[in-house]
Amino acid sequence: MKYDLHTHTKYSSDGFIEPKKIVKTAMRRGLSGIAITDHDTIKGSLEAKKYETDEFHVICGSEISTERGEVIGLFLSDEIKSHRFSDVVDQIKEQDGIVILPHPFDNIRRNGVNLSKKEVKLVDCIEIYNSRCLHQKYNDYAWKFAKKNDLMCVAGSDAHFAREVGKAGIIIGEESVRKSILKGNLDFFGEKSSIINLIMTKMIKTWRKSFANHSKIEE
Repeated sequence: MKYDLHTHTKYSSDGFIEPKKIVKTAMRRGLSGIAITDHDTIKGSLEAKKYETDEFHVICGSEISTERGEVIGLFLSDEIKSHRFSDVVDQIKEQDGIVILPHPFDNIRRNGVNLSKKEVKLVDCIEIYNSRCLHQKYNDYAWKFAKKNDLMCVAGSDAHFAREVGKAGIIIGEESVRKSILKGNLDFFGEKSSIINLIMTKMIKTWRKSFANHSKIEE
């Protein structure tokens, strides 16, 4: 069974895909499930769950911005309201969620969390393959860090457009995806996304920010 553990819908500030479309796209590409990890909200996850089937699973998640960088929480049931790193970790764990550090060594995006030795125990997993990391060395650094610190590993496409869905993820057996992640009983697959997708995402985010500021001025 294949799962893409890092995707975004229109509910992200830089997202574009309708929740229904992302689910249908993932199904067509042979995935068994996806994690919806919209920026700072689980709204996209909750909407996408309406389109689950017996054969396809939607994991409720969110990619939360903190003063230290971004943190992904999987298997959430409520919104993460804090943006303070330590509080975000606590709130994810209070929901029995999984704490993941996405693209921690991507020096182009510069929104990964750098952990001290004492902080390693705060997280469960490191994202060791992200399709939007333009340089493979960033994913390689994440892999080495995870192994050095005995952390579990995950992978995801970081899809913001339908054409990116399923470009990376994990492969598991019959065991539940949650248990497979925490036990490390999985394999990985992945390919890089085009730089064009990153540029278009940046344009969408900038346009939305400009539109919001313009609307405030008119008010």
